[in-house]
Amino acid sequence: MKRNKVILVLLAVLFSATALTLSGQTSKADDLPIVCLGTSLTAGQKSGTVQTLAASLNGDSYQTTTITGADLVKYLNPSGANFTTTSGVWSSAMIQKTAAGSGINVQILNYQSHNNITTITANQYKNAALTAGITDANIYVTSAVPIDGSGALASVYAAYGKTGEHLNQDQVNAAQDEMGALSKITKENQDKDGYSDAQLNNAVAGAKQDMGKIGNNISNSQIQTIVNNQININHLGDVITTNQKQEIVNFMIEIRDSGALKDHRFKDQAATLSKNIEKNAKDIFAKINTTENRNWFQQAWHNITDFFSHLFGGSAVIRIG
Repeated sequence: MKRNKVILVLLAVLFSATALTLSGQTSKADDLPIVCLGTSLTAGQKSGTVQTLAASLNGDSYQTTTITGADLVKYLNPSGANFTTTSGVWSSAMIQKTAAGSGINVQILNYQSHNNITTITANQYKNAALTAGITDANIYVTSAVPIDGSGALASVYAAYGKTGEHLNQDQVNAAQDEMGALSKITKENQDKDGYSDAQLNNAVAGAKQDMGKIGNNISNSQIQTIVNNQININHLGDVITTNQKQEIVNFMIEIRDSGALKDHRFKDQAATLSKNIEKNAKDIFAKINTTENRNWFQQAWHNITDFFSHLFGGSAVIRIG
């Protein structure tokens, strides 16, 4: 009888150890980078795309998944796109989880020496990924054929879904609207002196950080004030139009309504994103981030918050810093 009990105990320990081992293997597999391939790629294009996206891994393991028209319908149609389940998909991406607090990094990779992402910029992808709820990740984007790139993040959204990390569809919708608006504004201002896509996206990232400090109860007027302030800080106040500023305010309101600000990581991820943008465009920001300019804008912002503080009886409506 004692021998049977001992055998049962040993079996229980053995099964427990096996389960823990398998669980550990599954967790490790879930953490592998995911290479997402457009379903319309030919066999040769798939091979070239995998080679392009996985080059940074230096031979380390990764997972692959195929993105179809059905994925475009699921993730992009709710934001106003008109894909069908038979729509072609060529743009591809790889997402790699990184350490907590590292932020979102995006690289658009040349496919056989050609940049085939013709419209969307890396900074636009970064801001959209943040809005969608993606945190602490390296994202690589490429395409075997020339495309605008507006659907490339569907690969990343789908990759999250396939690993159980589902994104909030309202945030995905807001991300796509944001990416479309930023792309449009950059296209409209690309030949203007004093304008750069880096400045625009830094203003957006800075506004997200300021909004995150206030939280989900932030009002429309507060968002308007924050956006205008960040546009001025990035020296775009006299460059972009009033309508373009309103477009930014509109998608910022949509971001708030999506619930993105409820995530405590949103503010910190936005701050890291802003630092990342400034680091990658040092020449641009060295010209505008002078001590004189910073002091002027800091004083202007102090005057705004001081005004609200007195207006509402000593309780500042906007708390930045």
